[in-house]
Amino acid sequence: MAHYESKHGKVSRNQAELYMSFVDLRNFSAMLPPEYKDSVRADYDTLSATVKGMTISIRVDERRPYDRIRVISENSPVEFCVLLHFDPCDGNRTDFSIELDANLNIMLKAMLGGKLTEALDKIVDGLVAVSEGRMPEGMPSSFKPEDFR
Repeated sequence: MAHYESKHGKVSRNQAELYMSFVDLRNFSAMLPPEYKDSVRADYDTLSATVKGMTISIRVDERRPYDRIRVISENSPVEFCVLLHFDPCDGNRTDFSIELDANLNIMLKAMLGGKLTEALDKIVDGLVAVSEGRMPEGMPSSFKPEDFR
């Protein structure tokens, strides 16, 4: 499996508050724009999305309260595991980072390898921005930071 790690970002939310926003996968489907809601199904532990006729499902495999959440692929053309880390840091903030292990074939690794780390970094940067009341870079104008609080 190929291993990818995001940068660390200091999110302006305490560790428990940030962790709790990720612990229930229904929270992710609630944030989607209306035009995508029909293609996503979620419950507390699982989330499935249909994109271009292909269904991809994930499941929370482990919850370590306020510290980390491990999500694994269930029904996906690529086997992967995502670790979300929530570490306490100064004041009322949380050091947040993401690790991804993916079983990529040689062609996918060549095409996606560097882009996966960039994508993980953008997720961290976006979460930091939203927690500070700023609009994340590249976010459609229909989204507002206050929608994610």
